[in-house]
Amino acid sequence: MLLRRIFLASTFFSCDILVIGEDTCSASSAAATTSSVPFVVKEEEDEIGYHMSLVADPIPIHSSQSAYQKIEMYQSEPYGKILILDDCIQLTERDASHYNEMMAHVGVMAHPNPKRVLVIGGGDGYVVHEVLKHTSIERVDHVELDREVIDVSRRYLPWGSAWDDDRVHLHIADGADFVRRRGSLESGSYYDVIIQDSSDPFYEDSAGGMVVLPSSVLYTEEHFGNVRRLLGEDGAFVVQAETYNVPSSLDAIKSWHELLLNVGFESAKYGTIAIPSYPTGQIGFFLCTKMESKARSSSRAQNVLPEYAAPEIALQSRFEAMDGEETFYYHPRLQQSCFDLPLWVEKRIYGA
Repeated sequence: MLLRRIFLASTFFSCDILVIGEDTCSASSAAATTSSVPFVVKEEEDEIGYHMSLVADPIPIHSSQSAYQKIEMYQSEPYGKILILDDCIQLTERDASHYNEMMAHVGVMAHPNPKRVLVIGGGDGYVVHEVLKHTSIERVDHVELDREVIDVSRRYLPWGSAWDDDRVHLHIADGADFVRRRGSLESGSYYDVIIQDSSDPFYEDSAGGMVVLPSSVLYTEEHFGNVRRLLGEDGAFVVQAETYNVPSSLDAIKSWHELLLNVGFESAKYGTIAIPSYPTGQIGFFLCTKMESKARSSSRAQNVLPEYAAPEIALQSRFEAMDGEETFYYHPRLQQSCFDLPLWVEKRIYGA
């Protein structure tokens, strides 16, 4: 969700609070309220009365306004660098591996021999960085709307050299438009894996109203259908899918599941990720597979991946053959276990 950010300078018994809900003032002015107490970046989910905060240095190491959004980078002793877009925490160095490794490796490992990958969004570059660890990859098309996010990430984040790899082709473009245009140009399937690391398509404001955001075009039946048409027979699609701990998000997760199946994906399973710096400490994704299979009805009923998914031994072998530094969060057993959900969540999403 796009969340309101609060800069909070506090002790356990007294505090000076400055709420920045509509870009009314800058972060530095919040720091000026006090010099003796911690500077904290705080987010809240009004829908469930949830608040969280991260300690950070008071002066950003980067602050700019692009054509699309405000971009800030803070340094934090516990969390490393913190990337914030339009007052919303995008990632921290400490736990960015949790989300980005799962977004990259679950989809790539679901394909028996991935060569071409499309990454939509993810301007920080971490998903691209992880995809490149797979030695079979020959080409990565990365589509990002805001070049300035990429420039800031190149400068400050440790994986910022990902775009220097010759296999990476960067496209500064709208993701939905790119998929639509590429689909009209290609006579057949083009990508083995498509990963959509998009921003949130909506949020619920403090009055309980639903605010639809520009990225909502990436969560429509038309877009999901266009994505499917760009995938090869064994193709896999991974899409960011919010947290199940917020009722409006869980409603959306259920709706997206239905849309993904309606456009023809053989399977659409919600995977979960534990990540402390995200609201409620949990976020998820859908892994969607295209392959036509005799196991269609049984795989859905049993809540498992399609039968063609690589055996555990093959997954382990591919995992050990990956280039670069080892992963921190992802390992092959998560290829299946991440889809094991609390019973109430499974019932809500799948109707079982």
